[in-house]
Amino acid sequence: MRGISRRRGGIAAAIGAVSVLALTSCAGSDTGGSTESDLTLSDEPVTLSFTWWGNDTRHAITEELIAAFEDEYPNITIEPQYTDWAGYWDKLSTSVAAGDTPDIIQMDEKQLSTYAANGVLADLGGYSSILGTEDFPAAVLGTGALDDTLYGIPIGINSYTIMANTTLLDQYGVDLPDDETWTWDEFVETAVKVGEASGGSVVGTQSWGFEDGGLNNWLRQRGSALYTTDGGVAATEDDLASWWQFLLDATEGGATPDPSATIERESGGLAESFTATNASAFGPWWSNQVQALRDASGQDLVALRVPALDDAPDGWAYYKPSMFWSASAKTEHPAEVATFIDWLSNSEAAADLLLAERGVPANEKIREYITPKLDEVNQTVVAFLDDLAPLVGDAPPATPPGGGAIETIIDQHTQRVLFGELTPEEAAKSFIDELQTALDDAAV
Repeated sequence: MRGISRRRGGIAAAIGAVSVLALTSCAGSDTGGSTESDLTLSDEPVTLSFTWWGNDTRHAITEELIAAFEDEYPNITIEPQYTDWAGYWDKLSTSVAAGDTPDIIQMDEKQLSTYAANGVLADLGGYSSILGTEDFPAAVLGTGALDDTLYGIPIGINSYTIMANTTLLDQYGVDLPDDETWTWDEFVETAVKVGEASGGSVVGTQSWGFEDGGLNNWLRQRGSALYTTDGGVAATEDDLASWWQFLLDATEGGATPDPSATIERESGGLAESFTATNASAFGPWWSNQVQALRDASGQDLVALRVPALDDAPDGWAYYKPSMFWSASAKTEHPAEVATFIDWLSNSEAAADLLLAERGVPANEKIREYITPKLDEVNQTVVAFLDDLAPLVGDAPPATPPGGGAIETIIDQHTQRVLFGELTPEEAAKSFIDELQTALDDAAV
């Protein structure tokens, strides 16, 4: 179990916007809401607030979704509240602290347990008379559950990949690897071949080690995980040191760029990456980034499965939710909230507007319905995820309260390893200490 009850009060530590006391006083254990037996739509007009993050494209699509829903349910008005990612969590935490939590919340995996632990989110299992989840695979639906309580409906899914530029591989006479059998060593060997064949004009692979997706895969292939099910650090020093040592060896062997070039490109985001600028033949990315990378690159990029160890256990691969639909535990209109989330998650009308903008639909029935309507690139992503399904195991333990700090911690330690400031062993110990401190600071 993930120990939610002992972690109340962690929102401020995780998102750093308001005090613990302010949040817990507004979002304590008296969660309000409703039980399944009294979910009845009101005969009177109802207004619901709905918050999400995104760019202008997402905002426009979501406004269309709201209009289509209101046409179908004229008694329900949806009040939009949106911003970009950078300001989203400050805005949401401020609303929670003020006792004005939005009725429907677009939620991120790294924040789900923090908000659930503080009593902000409703138990969506109590909405099951209206909100259907039967078309979601158990391993995917489970990513939105904590302590066997469902707090988020997965919207889209993706998986960690190695993106391959087949245009560059063809240009330099290097065969596309067989991603059903390749190992980590073969991945690095192929990357080195590209660099040598190009005379150094491109690098074999973009570097890795700056976020937790790659680390999660590395650990799962070793039968481990990043977190324990009760919210501690599960990764061992040996497993972490092996991850950084492999990266260091690949860099020193010429498979990845010089560390200074890596850090410079890393700060520039996707558009300035080695992959997007056709400066590397391979790169680690999420499957939902294929479209953006291909648009930036202008070349033929394909998603490959992550290399594996020969003795990797079954089920090491996993689907990561792109985001969730969550609900306020204090909503005064649970039936209407359930109706809106059900419509977003299960209706063909919503799917026709969403397509794959928030990721390949996690709902299998909706995914099958929408796939023929997707463009060619997104159809290949759907095929990639469907082909991966036999290898997918249970979802990793959820990011516990305080775990939102992990990306900064990983980034800093990888940089220090690459620049020789820490050995992989020293980085492993320091990483565990810093991450555990962040989790402890978020716990009560």
